[in-house]
Amino acid sequence: MLDAIEKADILIEALYWIREFRGKIFVIKLGGSLMTDPLAMSHLLQDLVFMETVGIKPIVVHGGGPAINRAMVEAGLESRFVQGRRYTCERTLQIVEKVLATEINEQLVEQITILGGNAKSLNFNTENVVFGKPIQLKGENGELLDLGFVGEATHIHTEPIQELLKRNVIPVIPSMCMTEDGMKLNVNADTVAKVVAQTFRAEKLVYLSDVNGVRLDKDDPDSLVPTLTQEMAEKMFASGAISSGMIPKVQACFDTIHKGVRKVHIVDGRLRHSLMLEIFTTVGIGTEIIASNGKYSSHFVHPE
Repeated sequence: MLDAIEKADILIEALYWIREFRGKIFVIKLGGSLMTDPLAMSHLLQDLVFMETVGIKPIVVHGGGPAINRAMVEAGLESRFVQGRRYTCERTLQIVEKVLATEINEQLVEQITILGGNAKSLNFNTENVVFGKPIQLKGENGELLDLGFVGEATHIHTEPIQELLKRNVIPVIPSMCMTEDGMKLNVNADTVAKVVAQTFRAEKLVYLSDVNGVRLDKDDPDSLVPTLTQEMAEKMFASGAISSGMIPKVQACFDTIHKGVRKVHIVDGRLRHSLMLEIFTTVGIGTEIIASNGKYSSHFVHPE
């Protein structure tokens, strides 16, 4: 009986958040080694089906780095990265499209369908919705770096996504884009998710990967920061608590909030039903990034 009462209490706690978020758009980004963990992915996709069932409107954006790495090894190609972006020659681009935009993308849709949900691929074989341009990055001396077929998302074709959301179908979007003249480009999944969330002014953008959030000590998972404001982030930049690859991610999160997304979450997707625990419980399990006092300050202090 006590177990049954405890389950009822959990449902009552979730009820508040279900009513709060019903009809709202959530952008969910899947990536990292999480994508190679079948059990974790099964739990996350169940969470997505639950969200859609109770009236939330999730949009999924995904990467697929580990699977691309394996396919490149099989093809005799070496993975090379430039400032965190995968150098993408023509052969690599073909692998990225085959593995990421086709195989992984369509497998996710199939798995969601098996779990009782409704989903549709929005890739180059159905209807591309992510448009962009070749990315331009500069080296230490100001020279333009050669990244091959690597791009940045600039805008989203919203009508196909809106039509799916109206029909309670989950759009599943791979992290590739197309230029206006039809060139296909490899794009960082975090940035695609950010542009989608900003375009739809989503209630939440949730980054699901293999880290549990922002930490006071980057090497100590128990030092998780549950809620991060801009003032807190500035202090953590100054102290070095936020460093290396987490710096641009956190900066991008605040930029996303500035452009109309209410909250950004960084969550360890390897934990069972981490998405539901983060969204439908009061405490949550990751880091939520919010504007200070409900407002965004344009004076963001960048670390030296």
